[in-house]
Amino acid sequence: MSAQGTPAGRFITLEGGEGVGKSTQIRLLGLHLRSRGLEVVETREPGGTPGAEAIRALLLQGEADRWNPRAELLLFAAARCDHVERLIRPALARGAWVLCDRYVDSNRAYQAGASSVPDDDVMAAHDIGSAGLMPDRTILLTAPAEEARRRAAERDAGRPDRIGARDRAFHDRVVAAFLDYAHAEPERFRVIDTSATPEEVGVRIAAAISDLLP
Repeated sequence: MSAQGTPAGRFITLEGGEGVGKSTQIRLLGLHLRSRGLEVVETREPGGTPGAEAIRALLLQGEADRWNPRAELLLFAAARCDHVERLIRPALARGAWVLCDRYVDSNRAYQAGASSVPDDDVMAAHDIGSAGLMPDRTILLTAPAEEARRRAAERDAGRPDRIGARDRAFHDRVVAAFLDYAHAEPERFRVIDTSATPEEVGVRIAAAISDLLP
């Protein structure tokens, strides 16, 4: 409870490689939480506010070599600063549940685990951009590699963004990094396979955050 008696909001992030169904599951989890009378804010990274969405366009559009991994990291940190200050923290302060499609663990997986930036640098940039805000629970969605690639190709309709267009080896490193982070922080992460129907996966995700409900 806050000092004014408002129930504390919760910050839930959904993470995973390409094609695991994060957007679908954010929507289903939002419906579940609203059915319990909770205020829910659904958002994404990079993005979520006008300023952060402008930076998203810089990050995801253009040629593959438009930014090096360190430049990407700083752009992500700038977008997060605006997103956290203008949307996430105010929502949590009024007792809302914030559901975010990607957050710091994606930076770690894409810029450190699959690229060349030290993980300590990723976390330092995150601490500046977010003033240290970490999720209450992180749901890591997984899928068999071929299934994830099929879903991503269907989603992108032949036009992946500049990060999604990277080669298979890069995306394999991303998935491996996510699993390493989940193994290292079992108190925060829950790993859920998305091979079942979206509705069945949604039930598993709802169970994975049930201990946080008021």
